[in-house]
Amino acid sequence: MGTNGNLERRTILKAAGASLATVGLAATTGCGGNSGAGDGTVTIRYAWWGAEERTKRINQTIALFEKKYPKIKVETDFQDYVAFWEKFQTQAAGGNPPDVFQNSVAFLRKYDKRGVLLDLKSQVDAGNLSMDNFRAGVEKVGEVDGKLLGVPVGSNTMSLVIDEKVFEKAGIKAEQGWTWDEYFAALEKIRNTQKVAGDTGYFGIMYLYDLYLRQNGKAFFTEDGLGFTEADLTEWWTDGYNRVKAGIITDPKKVEQLKPKSSLAAGEGASEFTWDNFTVRYTTEGDSTYGLAPIPTTDGKQTGQYLSSLMLSASSRTKHPKEVAQFIDFMVHDPEVGKIMGYDRGILATTEQFEAYQPTDAPQKAIAQYEKDVAEAGVLGPITPHPSGADTVEAAFLRIAGDVGLGKSKVSDAVKQFFSEAETALAA
Repeated sequence: MGTNGNLERRTILKAAGASLATVGLAATTGCGGNSGAGDGTVTIRYAWWGAEERTKRINQTIALFEKKYPKIKVETDFQDYVAFWEKFQTQAAGGNPPDVFQNSVAFLRKYDKRGVLLDLKSQVDAGNLSMDNFRAGVEKVGEVDGKLLGVPVGSNTMSLVIDEKVFEKAGIKAEQGWTWDEYFAALEKIRNTQKVAGDTGYFGIMYLYDLYLRQNGKAFFTEDGLGFTEADLTEWWTDGYNRVKAGIITDPKKVEQLKPKSSLAAGEGASEFTWDNFTVRYTTEGDSTYGLAPIPTTDGKQTGQYLSSLMLSASSRTKHPKEVAQFIDFMVHDPEVGKIMGYDRGILATTEQFEAYQPTDAPQKAIAQYEKDVAEAGVLGPITPHPSGADTVEAAFLRIAGDVGLGKSKVSDAVKQFFSEAETALAA
């Protein structure tokens, strides 16, 4: 997930809206990569989303790969998040997706259901791809229904980013195990003493709500659908809207006006929940110092956190499964690749790359330390594989929660609308 992660998450709305419109893929025979040349050289197509900096880094890693494997050439294609999934959907529907591509957990079941993804276990068995030396069990993220549908390139987990100067002036110290009541009391104290909203808008973040549900013995998704009730969501959104009215949450209109800049970096809020590897953006956007704080808890112990990941998946239609597997293996294990990519896509997933890359800047050091602290705290649990249609559900959650925050929709109406849209997406 990229260095501008909040923007990626918010623009999922457009991509997911498009995905709902296309609920079936054509059952056509595919092309995959180009045919092999007369000298035995083959070409594979590799696509990803992200900012320009990610593209520069990936192109450097491709040059290393082609040097090691001179008989494999790599054609590249990159887009921003929305354009990537719109294009990918069109390619997949036409039976010609890229041979290898960047992926995330929200899309695994969706495209496996449509026969697009290659089960990479056969390539592991053939010795073309190693699943050894992954950190903290992150390799399990790409396993769904007994298949290996993606190989992680990095790991991340939800975090709370704070404006350290504001928290210090308010006399607040966030510690592992603090509760939601303590967090909200801190936001109120920040508003009263520092004259700034304490949070930029937590209640519209699907992945944070998932953690809250997990703390309470539920989850946002089950393998088949939603893992919570209308009453659960009514309570969550009502509580959030009341805190907006109380002034401890940044005015949603202000948040919209500031986009794509974060309200936290703009000084219009003192904390923001996001994926830990997204936090490098705040230092570049803002004038304060920013740190990573623990996720609040219900019981003073469990945060509900898990490791998520960007990963590399392969097309079931590729003509070159061996070469694709060798490419993925190189990209997740080669130490020089790790040095080049750094934490652009999360904390490096394999020990070879994690040990090879030593961050020198404070934000990336903080990210590595945060994941280490979370792992040592023993709060990480297994991720729940998302059902097909999860991307559309996430988009609906973000959009409808935004309408609630802006006062455009009553909570009761918003909850009914969300469940209606979610049920339609998950049934597609």
